[in-house]
Amino acid sequence: MQEGVGSRVMVAVRESHQYGDFKVHENVDFDVHENEFLCVCGPSGCGKTTLLEIMSGLQRPTSGHVLVRGEPANPKKHNISLVFQEPSTMPWLTVEQNIQVGLKVKKKPRDEMRRVVDDIISVVGLQDFRHYYPHQISGGMKQRVAIARAFATDADLILMDEPFVSLDQPTRERMQQEVLDIWQRRKRTVVFVTHNLEEAIFLGDRVIILSAKPARLKLDLEITLPRPRDLLHPDFTALRAQCAGLLSELSAAATREAVN
Repeated sequence: MQEGVGSRVMVAVRESHQYGDFKVHENVDFDVHENEFLCVCGPSGCGKTTLLEIMSGLQRPTSGHVLVRGEPANPKKHNISLVFQEPSTMPWLTVEQNIQVGLKVKKKPRDEMRRVVDDIISVVGLQDFRHYYPHQISGGMKQRVAIARAFATDADLILMDEPFVSLDQPTRERMQQEVLDIWQRRKRTVVFVTHNLEEAIFLGDRVIILSAKPARLKLDLEITLPRPRDLLHPDFTALRAQCAGLLSELSAAATREAVN
C-alpha cells in the first residue's frame, strides 16, 4: 500500500444497479482506503458516472450497498464533495468566496477559513485572481476553483468525474499536478473517474477498470511507482500498455456483443 494511504476502509462498494431491465452494474465490489487516490477507468458508457452518483448517496443501488465509514452513504450525514466535468462555480461569488462556501456552511472560524483558503489558493496559482468573478477567468481557472473548494472542507470523500476532459493538454497536465499537490498537502480520500489511462496511472494509488455494461470489476491494480512519476519510464509505459490492452479487449467484446 502506498505511503500515506491508511489501512482503514473509508468506502466499501458492494452493488448491482439497473434501470428497469437494463443492467448497468453487476456485482461491482471494491474498497477505497482512507486517504487513497483511486482512479476508475472503463469503456465509454460503462456507468462510471452512475457509480459516482451511487457512491455519493444521490442514487441508491438496485441491490447491495455503499458504506462510508461503515454506514450507508448519505449526503445529509457524510461530507461528500463532487467535482464535475464542467466547472460548477457560483457566478455571483468571487474566486475566494467560491472556495469558502463549504467552510461557511460548516461555520468554521474566520481565521481558519482565511488560513485554509490562502493555502489552497496558493497551490492552484490563483492568488492574483482571488477577487475576480467566474466570468472574468478562464475555464481552466474555474475548474481550479471547483477543485480547491472540494479540498477546502474536511470531506470524508471527494468524487471527481473527468474534471479535466474539456481542457487542452498543457492545461490538463498542469491541473493533474495541482490536484496531486493539494491532495498531498491536505490528505483526502479521492475517487477520480477518467477515460485517460496515462492520467489514471500518473495520479492514482490504485486503478480499477470496469467492463462494458453491465459493468463488472475486471482489474484492480495497485500503482507502486514513486512520485513524481515519469511518463516515459519503462515501468510507467508497461503499466499503461497492460491497462490499454485490457481496455481494448473489453471494447472489442462490447462491440461483438452489440453486433450479435
